[in-house]
Amino acid sequence: MSREYFQAEISRRIWDTKYRWREQGETRDQTVEDSWQRVARALASMELSNQTEWEQRFYKVLEGFRFLPGGRIQAGAGTGRRVTLFNCFVMGTIEDSLDGIFDALKEGALTMQQGGGVGCDFSTLRPSGTPALSVGVTASGPVSFMQIWDTMCSTILSTGARRGAMMATLRCDHPDIEEFVHVKKDAAKLRHFNLSVLISDAFMQAVQADADWPLAFPLGAHDVLATGKTVDRVWSGSMTPVRCRVLRTVSARQLWDQILQANYDYAEPGVIFIDRMNALNNLWYAEQIGATNPCGEIPLPPYGACNLGSINLTQFVHAPFTERASLDLAAIADTAAVAVRMLDNVVDLSHFPLRQQAAAAHATRRLGLGLTGLGDALIMLNIPYGTPDAVKVAGDVMQRVCETAYQTSIELGREKGVFALFDKEKYLQGRFISQLPVEIRSDIARYGIRNSHLTAIAPTGTISLLANNVSSGLEPVYRFEYKRRVRETDGDLSEYTISDYAYRIYCERNGKDTPLTPAFVTASDVSPFMHLDMQAALQPWVDNAISKTINVPRDYSFGQFYSLYDYAYGKGLKGCTTFRPNPVTGQVLVDLDVPNSLTERAAAIHCCSAEREAD
Repeated sequence: MSREYFQAEISRRIWDTKYRWREQGETRDQTVEDSWQRVARALASMELSNQTEWEQRFYKVLEGFRFLPGGRIQAGAGTGRRVTLFNCFVMGTIEDSLDGIFDALKEGALTMQQGGGVGCDFSTLRPSGTPALSVGVTASGPVSFMQIWDTMCSTILSTGARRGAMMATLRCDHPDIEEFVHVKKDAAKLRHFNLSVLISDAFMQAVQADADWPLAFPLGAHDVLATGKTVDRVWSGSMTPVRCRVLRTVSARQLWDQILQANYDYAEPGVIFIDRMNALNNLWYAEQIGATNPCGEIPLPPYGACNLGSINLTQFVHAPFTERASLDLAAIADTAAVAVRMLDNVVDLSHFPLRQQAAAAHATRRLGLGLTGLGDALIMLNIPYGTPDAVKVAGDVMQRVCETAYQTSIELGREKGVFALFDKEKYLQGRFISQLPVEIRSDIARYGIRNSHLTAIAPTGTISLLANNVSSGLEPVYRFEYKRRVRETDGDLSEYTISDYAYRIYCERNGKDTPLTPAFVTASDVSPFMHLDMQAALQPWVDNAISKTINVPRDYSFGQFYSLYDYAYGKGLKGCTTFRPNPVTGQVLVDLDVPNSLTERAAAIHCCSAEREAD
């Protein structure tokens, strides 16, 4: 007899509308067990031997939502459709010509049509007002072309394709950086984009020194003999420094103030510490990163792709809410080992919108294994989110996941071969790799490794709802009961009143009138600095990156807000994304007692919040 796995109406609805397999009017997945079996069988078909055994092991970790593969995997694996199973892409370097721009636009449209979220670095496009000498006109600048991408995304959505998500990045030394920083002040502009500024170490040093900051752009072939001040920069699309013409100079501190003021006022742009991302990239010797996927947890080179999966920590808590509560780290490690093998098989099973994406994925075999349900698991363990005990638990869990993932990938490398871009000497010199335990580094030196990258912390809004509304990713619980909007298959939004996973179980066991324990804290109870402490606890064990929203109270002063970014940079984070409720973007989710007018505003939040991440 089939077991009832869904505890909430919205969870069943998510499965039915997003992940249940239907074909030509026939429902193929009668139950969620059928969906798990379909995915397990499809991924096991990539095994060279013992496919039945691997199918059973894959099913076991999927059962009960213990492991949650990315949404594209759950929706597409085993259906026979020629679709991508990858959530995350970064597009190719945009050539600074009209042909290059519209070739890149076409590639972005094809990728989004198949359900992929895309990141684009627009830093290679010449600034507005500069001459395009070959045709005798003046360039309109990268922000103007972002508007075309935004329209494309809207058009793709109107065809009934899966909702779009895009990330646009621009370097902090691009001459159009100020226009980029302020464009989201108009709530009608770039609705389908998240924006992030690529912040270099040199810029942060200039901010701290209150120094001037040159805004520059690479010299073209026709500029070689031109006069004027120049600087050498490792620009987007280049592994080595290029000569750039300085077009104007600004105060570094004043530019930094503008970036943070915009984020304070309307939640964008975010900040990516790009030099740190490149320095910590396991493939530092083979690629240059200038963008991430839409939610920021996967830094990728041109045409890079990554598939994601998350271990649901709530399913590994023994004796929840009691003095005997504990987290089964051994079982988490066992699940991580199976999950790595599953995600590695996705690389071979998946189709890709573009041949360049297929080539990049097979050359690196990048994976992004992470966790979800951390906030709820801490409540079940009687540990308030953000406290020193919570920081330790989070770090210990991610360390176990990371080390197990690397050990498994080494074993897969012995069994199936290493990734194509593996260079043993250079790979072992990587800053992240050099911090791993000596046993792992010794085994990489001896046997190689199957996957270039293995860990990431993604926002898991939709798949966490599927798993009976566990807290998303490493976030704390937003609210214990609230309204949430879900996009239906016809594009309309439906509103559900839902309750948090841990809260619901606690009330079922103890009665709704029983006082909550001190561990029942929500995002608004956690200080922004404690949010950053939690992100920093996981960062040493994440070779990709972390998607984390630092919730900031509406009445937080700008001075306090400003210091968050200094704290994030000092903590060694790869990026920082904050969200403060404001008139432009509203708020992410809606309390039960909020009037309908504010509920409507919540539907207009920016691209990839908890409501619209690309899973």
